[in-house]
Amino acid sequence: MFLEIDGGYSGIRFSACHFIPRHEKCSRLHGHSYIVRLRLEGDIGEEGMIMDFVVLKRALKGLIEELDHKTLIPTMSEDVRLNVTEESVEAVSCGKRYVFPRMDVVLLDVPNTTAEEMAKMMTQRIVHDVSFPGNVRSVSVGLDEERGQTAWYTEVLRCRMQWSSSRAASIPRRPLPRPSRTGAR
Repeated sequence: MFLEIDGGYSGIRFSACHFIPRHEKCSRLHGHSYIVRLRLEGDIGEEGMIMDFVVLKRALKGLIEELDHKTLIPTMSEDVRLNVTEESVEAVSCGKRYVFPRMDVVLLDVPNTTAEEMAKMMTQRIVHDVSFPGNVRSVSVGLDEERGQTAWYTEVLRCRMQWSSSRAASIPRRPLPRPSRTGAR
């Protein structure tokens, strides 16, 4: 079973600018109005739900609050050289030099600020920050750069085979019904 939060309807969105070194078009500083989506795979737990939406929305909103209206800069890129002070962040990439006020920048531990890398970073952060109940098998975060363009990343918390065998062990075994013998032999 799946539980899904659509940030487009739930107001889980943020605006930010970034650049992607060496990309033909996206190497220029530009921005997006991102929408964050979350999907859990799991089973209905003791409380009658996979997990409480409120807990998940709170974690997502806390994460996007850090990113909203900021310049997102990768710290693990071989193509971006950074000089960070208390007042500013200087980023030099592919012959371009950008200087931003420090308070307007979020330095991300990613090799690039693509939707794919940011979806991965967000998923890992949510998995680290949220205490998921044992019935949740996987957590996926989708990041829309714009409608129709979503990058998804999934972290598996528990393998389906492990769940199936542990669940099967707790289900009482009943003898299979014997087929009825009707008609000619």
